Amino acid sequence: MFVKKLSDTLITPAHVTGDAFESRRILLAADGLGYSFHDTVVKKGSTQRLEYKNHIEANYCIEGEGEVEEVSTGQVWPLRPGTMYVLDQHDAHIIRATQSDLRFICIFTPALSGEETHDASGSYAPPG
Repeated sequence: MFVKKLSDTLITPAHVTGDAFESRRILLAADGLGYSFHDTVVKKGSTQRLEYKNHIEANYCIEGEGEVEEVSTGQVWPLRPGTMYVLDQHDAHIIRATQSDLRFICIFTPALSGEETHDASGSYAPPG
């Protein structure tokens, strides 16, 4: 067993920020669990197009209001606390933080190393 705190992540390279987001990567591939666990904030007013071609991602909203759009169909779902969306088909999607910052608990499989950056398509490179 081991214990980690969000505050410990904030002082490491596992705390990644950008113009539209802040990702606090609490569990990573080095933890040996096969998945990674993130506390992520999408900043109010931002729009991000993402597509994880090499990972499956589950996102559980714990704060804020916004929406997620499935690019292939144009279908839009509202996001607010208690809502989960899962990218089980490597779905291209658009996240919009419309009313406030959005905060998610996210799980990626396979696990992220913590050093990934989004490529031009909004994806991460395959692991290893």
